[in-house]
Amino acid sequence: MERFFEMRARGTDPRTEVVAGATTFLTMAYIVIVNPSILAEAGIDQGAAFVATCLAAAIGSALMGLWANFPIALAPGMGLNAYFAFGVVLGMGVPWQVALGAVFVSGLIFLAVSLLRIREWLVNGIPLSLKLGIAAGIGFFLGLIGLRSMGLVIANPATLVGLGNVAEVPVLLGAAGFLLIAGLSARGVPGAMILGILLTAAAGIPFGLTTFRGVVDLPPSIAPTLFQLDIAGALAIGIFGIVFTFFLVDLLDNAGTLIASTHRAGLMRPDGTVPNLGRALQADSGGAIIGSVLGTSTTVSYIESAAGIQAGGRTGLTAVVVAGLFLLTLFLAPLATSIPGYATAPALVFIACLMAQALRSLDWDDMTDYLPAILTALAMPFTFSIATGIGLGFIAYAGLKTVAGRAREVHGAVWLLAVLSAIKFMVS
Repeated sequence: MERFFEMRARGTDPRTEVVAGATTFLTMAYIVIVNPSILAEAGIDQGAAFVATCLAAAIGSALMGLWANFPIALAPGMGLNAYFAFGVVLGMGVPWQVALGAVFVSGLIFLAVSLLRIREWLVNGIPLSLKLGIAAGIGFFLGLIGLRSMGLVIANPATLVGLGNVAEVPVLLGAAGFLLIAGLSARGVPGAMILGILLTAAAGIPFGLTTFRGVVDLPPSIAPTLFQLDIAGALAIGIFGIVFTFFLVDLLDNAGTLIASTHRAGLMRPDGTVPNLGRALQADSGGAIIGSVLGTSTTVSYIESAAGIQAGGRTGLTAVVVAGLFLLTLFLAPLATSIPGYATAPALVFIACLMAQALRSLDWDDMTDYLPAILTALAMPFTFSIATGIGLGFIAYAGLKTVAGRAREVHGAVWLLAVLSAIKFMVS
C-alpha cells in the first residue's frame, strides 16, 4: 500500500489518510439526500436514485484514488443534477431515460477529450472570467430552485416571481435550516450541511411535515434506473445543446476542482501544471459514464475534498476511504428518503451562496472581461437554463472583445463555442 499510494513520498501515513477520507465524506454526505430528492422531481424512483447516487460516488471516488492517486472524491454534481431535472426533463419535456443517455454521451466525449491533447486547448482556451461566471451562474440557478422549494419564492403573474407566505411552517423551518447550516459552517463544524438538513427535517416531525421511515435497512432496488438510459433516443432527437452543456460544465467543474485541490495538497508542479491530470480527468469521465448507467446525473469531482486535504489527505487512499463510506451509506436509505424538500432546500441556497464567491475574482477593471461573466451568471436563473447562460456568455465575450477592437484576445476555443451557440439559438 505504501508503494502503490506513495504515502511516504507525499508526507502522509495510513491513519492520516483514513481521517482525511472520513472528513471529506462528512462534508459531502448531503448529496445522498439532496440528489435523490432532485432526481425524484424528474420522475426517477427516489429509492433507486439513492442507490445510484451512493454507487456512483463510491465507484467514481475509487477510480480517482486508484487510477490517478489523488485525494479527491467524486459524486453526482450539484448544478448538473438541477439542470438534468429542472432544465432538461421538466423544462424541455425530455424523458429522464433520454436525459441519462445524454449524460452517457457527454461522458464519452469527455473521455475522448481526456485522452487527447485537446483537453488543454479547451481548458486553457476558455477565459477565467467566463469560468467564474459559469460557476456563479450555476450557484444562482441552484439558489432559485432552493428558494422555490423552501416556499420563500413563488410564481407571480405580474412580476414573474414574488415572496411566498413567510408565516407558513415549511418556509420558517427552511429559513432556520439555512441559518443553522451557515452558522455551523462558520464555526467549522464537520458535516455542518448534513447535520443542518437532518435537524431541519426532524423539526418538521411535530407538524406532520416529515415522515420518519427509520434509519437502517437493506438498500432499495436499483432496478428502476439500472441500464434505463436511452442512448439512441438522446442521439435521435438532436440534443446537441444538452450534451454540450453536460460536457462543458463537467469539464470546467472538474478541471477547476482538480487545479484548486492539487494546489492545496502541494501536488502541483512549480510550473503550475498538474501531474496525472489526464488520469484524473479519465476517472472523472469514467465516473460520469458509470453513473448514467446506474441512473444518476453527471458525476464530478467535489470541491469538498479540500476539507480532507486540510486534514492531511495527500494520496488516493483518501478517496478510497470515501468510496468505502459511500458503500456503507447504502444501508441508510430509510433515513435518506425520509427527508422532505423544505429540509434539503436550505442546502441548495447555502451552496448557491458559496458558488457566488467566484464573482469576487473577476477583473473589475476590464469591462470586456466582467460584463460577459455577469451576463452568464444572470442569464442562468432568469432564463432557467444553464445552457442558455453559457451560450450567451461565449457570444457576448467574443462579440464585446471584437467591438472593443480586441478580437485577437479571443481564443479559438471561445470562437468555436460562440459560433456553435449562435447556431443553436437560431435554429431552436
